[in-house]
Amino acid sequence: MRRRLVLSAPAMLLPATTAPVDLALVLAVDVSASVDFTEFGLMIGGYAAAFRDAELAGRLVEGPRGAAAVAMLFWSGPGARDLAVPWTRVADVEQAGALAEAIEQAPRIVPAGATALGEGLAAAAALLARCPYPATRRVIDVSGDGSTNAGIPVAAGRAAALALGATVNGLAVVDEEPDLEDYYRREVIGGPGAFVMRAEDYAAFAEAILRKLLRETAGPLVA
Repeated sequence: MRRRLVLSAPAMLLPATTAPVDLALVLAVDVSASVDFTEFGLMIGGYAAAFRDAELAGRLVEGPRGAAAVAMLFWSGPGARDLAVPWTRVADVEQAGALAEAIEQAPRIVPAGATALGEGLAAAAALLARCPYPATRRVIDVSGDGSTNAGIPVAAGRAAALALGATVNGLAVVDEEPDLEDYYRREVIGGPGAFVMRAEDYAAFAEAILRKLLRETAGPLVA
């Protein structure tokens, strides 16, 4: 059975019992009704291709601890979320490739409902809090194509992430909402060196997500 996340999970922190990493990264992916199955395929294919990129794989293992931990969360309407890829420690190119394969094979089982961005952020924070790998940096990488229209306020979800000392970065797909990049900048991102990038549409997603991951794996930057 696939594991589910609940918003109360930050209060149930797991003990740090495994090898440390330089970066704990949650990929929080919008799979709401505005994302059709073709767009979902382009998005997931883009994430998988990114982790097969030699430069990104190198960035994940070049820190003092020689590893990163990555998990992927699908989110949609209120209460609709799924741990698509559990926490995976990446310490070499082969493990980055295995992560890419796991991303590519992740089924879309979350109902394609509303866009509960605040709840997506809160669930990503819960997942980050439960990371079994002690991390020097914590980052939530949220991608989507719409502003919130259901669930808890975005500010509440962002606050849950910032309370962990995490950085929230955004990738806004702007084909349906041209002002979404500005919305992400105002309402979504936060923490040390936080930034937002844009993709004009899902055809441009793969290139955009690679650029974004290269930037956020390079270390904390000035926004």
